[in-house]
Amino acid sequence: MSALIFWNAVTKSAGLTTLSFYLVFLPLTLATLSQSAFLLLSLFLTLQSIIHATLYLTLPTLNFSSGRTLSLPSFLPFLQIPALPFLLILVFNIFSSLSSVPSYVMTLASWWGTLLRYSSPIMAGIEALASLIVIQSAGMMSKELAGRSEGYQFGLLIASASAYVAAFAWFFLSFVDAASTPLTAMLFGCALTSLLFLTGIGFNMRRTNVVESSGVALILAYNIWQCTDDSYAANYNWTHIGGQYGPLVENLVPHLETMFKFITQSLPRPLIAALIFRLTILQIASQIVAKMGDDGWEDDDVGLGWESRPSSRLTNLVLAYSQTIFIAVYSHLLLIDHNVDVYWRWANVFFILLIWSVELLVWGTDEEDQHWKMD
Repeated sequence: MSALIFWNAVTKSAGLTTLSFYLVFLPLTLATLSQSAFLLLSLFLTLQSIIHATLYLTLPTLNFSSGRTLSLPSFLPFLQIPALPFLLILVFNIFSSLSSVPSYVMTLASWWGTLLRYSSPIMAGIEALASLIVIQSAGMMSKELAGRSEGYQFGLLIASASAYVAAFAWFFLSFVDAASTPLTAMLFGCALTSLLFLTGIGFNMRRTNVVESSGVALILAYNIWQCTDDSYAANYNWTHIGGQYGPLVENLVPHLETMFKFITQSLPRPLIAALIFRLTILQIASQIVAKMGDDGWEDDDVGLGWESRPSSRLTNLVLAYSQTIFIAVYSHLLLIDHNVDVYWRWANVFFILLIWSVELLVWGTDEEDQHWKMD
């Protein structure tokens, strides 16, 4: 038992090492070499992750006559670790002299960059759908919890009220930067007005609840906050720190300032928040969709087992290729310009409102179905 725990810990450590490599060296390559070098490294890592996931799905588990088993896929996380620095060194060698970079390498990097840029509407749409799926699931869970006791009802009301306050405080703090032009000010006003009207319509038609509407408000506030400027972090004044803490800190301040500016410019606040939010919301939504598919499959074919369910196969594929999804999402966020991403964020806001309005108008029209929102 202890050996199994140790093996799981070592495997998790290998996975964290791989994740740390992606987080550090992709923006480092973009900041120190060039955009083409970053795109080439991203392409190499994407191909490597696809090969890794395919081997994970196809390699067998060996059964010996003694009764012991040997899982070949369990060794893949360790074999992946030396491949990552090899690809990094390869990219650095290719771009060590710009005059000697082969033309086909630049073409491949350009094609990969074009594919990532044109995936912006797909990324935004998937994030919007995943957000609404998670919010809908939270609303359904809140209905089940509220039916258990008054304590749960009181707690859900407090949580929803806190979410409303946080969302509108977020709107207020984001207004100056997010509505800095007449166009963005108009979009800000339209989004906020649409949210208020749809919330009122949903309450009046009894097709929403406070948990769902407060969740939508938080998601919209987050997307509008992503439209704000992040230049204040790089322009932070460090001179007063050295004067307060003596000569040692005065010598350290220039180095700390250089490191801080590199981090804020290579990994700005909106990028980290967008990466964490997008990957988390996609992971939760995929689990919810898989559970929904399993429930329907159970009703039709009870005796076929988990492995034969379509949602099980889909979930296994998503989990196996999670590294590929991570690299694509991270590379896309690092590549796109913030000024361009602002308009996709606004499109995401109104896409969420559009889907939610359709859901409010369409869901529950059948009087025979007592939907959870109408109770």
